[in-house]
Amino acid sequence: MGCRIMRAVVQRVKCSKVKVDGNIVGEIKKGFNVLLGISKNDTIEDAKYLKDKIINLRVFEDEDGKLNKSLKEVGGELLIVSQFTLYGDCRKGRRPNFMEALGGEEAKKLYLDFVNLCRQELDKVETGVFGAEMEVDIKNDGPVTLMIDSKKTF
Repeated sequence: MGCRIMRAVVQRVKCSKVKVDGNIVGEIKKGFNVLLGISKNDTIEDAKYLKDKIINLRVFEDEDGKLNKSLKEVGGELLIVSQFTLYGDCRKGRRPNFMEALGGEEAKKLYLDFVNLCRQELDKVETGVFGAEMEVDIKNDGPVTLMIDSKKTF
């Protein structure tokens, strides 16, 4: 049985933007770029857990230069991009298997639920376009890049 967890790759950024057909559809300054993958068995509880974990991660510098402040505490912004390829299983062969990724309207609904949960807590939450071919510009800060999943496997 494969992994059945909501996954996020969280990158602390100085700025980030996402384009569709050459047009900017989402753009932030200081904050997090979040690539979000949703599996077949994910629920709203997984979305709530990830939202809470991400907005409260203490990876921004305090007055002493220590990673001690959260996105929420520094007034950071969030750019959330759907990323079903986070479920690419590369253990066999050379072509990733995406059987565990949730697709279609179910995935879109859970993605939008996650976005709306974040919007309830932060002033600025931007997104890409679910299911679209996107170009994502990320200016890493640090770099600080973390992987988080709702089942706490890593």
